[in-house]
Amino acid sequence: MLSYRIFIWLYPKAVALAAFFNPKAKQWIRGREGIFERIQDELRNCNLPKIWMHTASLGEFEQGLPVLEQLRNSYPDHKIVLSFFSPSGYEIRKNHPAADHVFYLPMDSPPNARKFLDLVNPRLVLFVKYEFWYYYLNETHQRGIPLLLVSGIFRKKQAFFRWYGSTYRKMLSFFSVLFVQNRSSAELLAAIGLGKKTVLAGDTRFDRVLKIAGTFQGIPAIEHFCADKPVIVAGSNWTDDDEELDHFANTRQDIRFIIAPHDIGEDRLKECEKLYRHTVRYTVYAQMLQDGTLSAARQNANVLIIDNMGMLSRLYHYATIAYVGGGFGEEGIHNILEPAVFGKPVVFGPVYDKYFEAEEMLAENGAVTVSDALQLESVMASLLDNPDKLQRTGLAAGSYVKSRAGATKRIIGYIQANRLLIN
Repeated sequence: MLSYRIFIWLYPKAVALAAFFNPKAKQWIRGREGIFERIQDELRNCNLPKIWMHTASLGEFEQGLPVLEQLRNSYPDHKIVLSFFSPSGYEIRKNHPAADHVFYLPMDSPPNARKFLDLVNPRLVLFVKYEFWYYYLNETHQRGIPLLLVSGIFRKKQAFFRWYGSTYRKMLSFFSVLFVQNRSSAELLAAIGLGKKTVLAGDTRFDRVLKIAGTFQGIPAIEHFCADKPVIVAGSNWTDDDEELDHFANTRQDIRFIIAPHDIGEDRLKECEKLYRHTVRYTVYAQMLQDGTLSAARQNANVLIIDNMGMLSRLYHYATIAYVGGGFGEEGIHNILEPAVFGKPVVFGPVYDKYFEAEEMLAENGAVTVSDALQLESVMASLLDNPDKLQRTGLAAGSYVKSRAGATKRIIGYIQANRLLIN
């Protein structure tokens, strides 16, 4: 417990120091200034019952969103309070219609947890995937408020399952129910005495991407850029990914490449423009197309660099092959379900061991992993040159996603069957 207290004491100080040179750290600090006054002002006259969902960042929000939307539909007389820990989630989704109130989560501490729960006074609390804050969880538990973990996933190397992990195991004991993504997670929790609280529900991301695909809306500028060419969509790329992909893009003018960097800061966009020889930015291309001023040079560019947020899940619809970034870095790949749901073959780098869906999709022949640029080019050329193989791989990816749907229904079914939101 001492190590956790030291961590929550040091963390804000480290962020404050980083804020001098890191814009996201500065947003983290500024977003929490006067946070309790803002929460009090927004909720002052709200007498309706409330549901509180907390997510770490954007990815976890997308994971929790199917549950949030279904709760809104099923319990329209309840207000939805959404909190984020990270600026990258809050700044992008602070006006999302699925929530009535969106806040940064104040840093974990006993007084902050008490004050936050006094102000919000939720009937139900949901934490998504891997956000665990001891004092918030403990205070929720002590008040007898139903506390659910949505789409949890656990690995043997985590602190919960180590000799020094008593504090972390206690955090898990505060949950009323732990809805987990896979059987190995359920088995790990059972081994530490939490089997009765654990429900194997699956991953709500499958429901999320299926909804996105089912409500797809076209993007005219993208359709114009792709024309009738084969298209490689590379999403959530880091520099390491682009350095593996750039030679293929620079030597294959017959293919259209859509590059969506994970970070769209100006320095990163310029880096992409340096690595890829024949580029145009999406906003420039779309504006010139609308104005009728699209030059031959712009029109002949074979690499479109996406310089805005929120389009990626739709971009994969246009892919012949999807490349998902992150696999050449330490943290691993980003969301491979977004392209798979459209029935697209998925290619990614060698670091994917933390992602069970990658291992499953590889086993079902819906995805291919590559270890370097040469293998990446060979795999993509092989798929493009073999239409039957391309189709089989894409169909396997799409079938994999469809077969794993239903986690949201299981979670909502539990809430309804146990009357967690009935007075």
